[in-house]
This record gives sequence, structure tokens and C-alpha cells, in this order.
Amino acid sequence: MQRFLLRLSNGIVGGIVLALFWLMRRLGPERAPAVCAAVARTVGPWLPVHRVGLANIRAAFPEKDTAWHQATLKLEWDNLGRVAGEYVHLGKLWDFDPSHPHRGRIQSDDITLFIDLLTDGKPALCFSAHLANWELAALAPPAYGMESAVVYRMPNNPIVAREIQRIRAASMGQLIRTRNQAPIEMAGALTAGKHVGMLTDQHFSRGVDITFFGRRCKANPAIARLARHFDCPVVGVRVIRRADGGFFIQGVGPLQLPHDASGKVDVTAATQMINGIVEGWVREFPGQWLWFHRRWR
Repeated sequence: MQRFLLRLSNGIVGGIVLALFWLMRRLGPERAPAVCAAVARTVGPWLPVHRVGLANIRAAFPEKDTAWHQATLKLEWDNLGRVAGEYVHLGKLWDFDPSHPHRGRIQSDDITLFIDLLTDGKPALCFSAHLANWELAALAPPAYGMESAVVYRMPNNPIVAREIQRIRAASMGQLIRTRNQAPIEMAGALTAGKHVGMLTDQHFSRGVDITFFGRRCKANPAIARLARHFDCPVVGVRVIRRADGGFFIQGVGPLQLPHDASGKVDVTAATQMINGIVEGWVREFPGQWLWFHRRWR
């Protein structure tokens, strides 16, 4: 009976999500994000997760007043709604033209860094964060013939998982699920010369102890551990949502990671360095970060 109820629940939720995906496709890449943003701004503050986000932003910015906390979180609800509306249109959003980096929906000032990654003949480790539409960063390498692999979390609902995997597989290169063997798959991708990307800004129970916004937390050390064993560039890539509806892609690196007494990458110090960069990103655009995750536990 329990198994039947689980299948029934998954079927109902999966059917609703697929119907919403269909509706978002019908609305198109311009209207869908706007509709979802309006819904998120209206409904989001009434959801229990809103309290999690508010507690997080208060602890991260204790010097700001309540009005600022509320206004910033409302911006993030708007952003999250837009991410949802943009999801089924990912393949249509990427229009970056290296010859005209300041035109189009996708723009960047870091074309030199990205060209170096494409032409240096080395694999690379790339970290990002849940900022703006974070999925866009994974579209760049395949768009220009760069061999890549992306670490992603599979949704629990199998129907939703299959649809999301289908959307991602069309434009994101090799997909590596977040599971115990993920580091092995990441190492295999690097050995094959690929550029491996992952999000590094969420709680990781088996991680190393660092501080983020001055608070102790557990962070995923996978980037630092792989950098310790592979001689390859480590770069950060973030997405910034522009007021005109477009995006700005910005890179940092290659990083000079801290080393220990043996001359190898210091995993904890490097993980702290990476998360320090992410913290700087969040401080610059706090209304575009995913505050609803329980980052500190």
C-alpha cells in the first residue's frame, strides 16, 4: 500500500509539473518568466520556506534593517520565479556572440578567459553558485564545442527527473548525478580532458568546515580535492541577471589556490577561498541568490 501511495503521489506531482512545463512552453521565453515571477512574488512569502530565507538573510546581513531583509527576499522570489519560467526555454536563451560580447540576451566582459579555457588544451574545474539563472553557465561549453561535464542533483520525483534530464541533456554535455560515485565520474571527465562544472554554495554534510558570511558550515570540497590531483585551471563562473531581462556571464581565475607544506593544494583552505569568492558574489547581488536553502546547520 505504501509503495502504491508513493507511485500515486509521484504521478500526481509529476503530472502537474509536466502540465506547468507545457504551459511555460506555450507562453514562450518572454512571457513565461514574467508570469512565474508574478506568481512567486505573490505566493512565496506565504510559504514556510520563506521563514528559512528570512532567517538566513537576517543572519548574513545583521547590519541591515527588516525592510531591507524583506525587500531583498522579495527580489529573490522574483528571481526564482523567473528561473522556473526560463527552464523549459534554456536552449533558446543562449545567444552569446564572441564577436559582439555586449549585444544580445547573454553578454560578457571575460571573453579572453573563456577563449583561454577553450584553446589551452587542458581540462578545467569550474565552480558556480545559485545566482540569477545558474543553469545558463552550463550552456556555454557545449555551445562552442568545449567538452564538458556538469554535476547536478536529480529530483526525487522520477517523472520530473526524466523531463529535467531530457532538457539538460540537449544542451549541457555530460551529466553527472550528485551521488557517492560523483567524484570518481568527475575525475574520469577530467582525465578525458573535459571541463567539469558544479555548484558549490549549498550544505554538504560530509564536507569540510569553513565559514560563510562569518558562520560555520559544511562545504563540498570536491573542486579542491580534484585540483589537488589534477594540474588544471580552476575558475569561477557566475550569472548576473540584468534589469533589461538579459544576463551577464562573469568569470574569475584561473585561481592561485593555497598549498600546504607538502606543496599540494590545501583542500580546506582552497574550499574556504572558493566559498569566499561566492560570498562576495552574493554580497554584490543579494536579491539574486537562493536564500531558501538551509546553508547553515
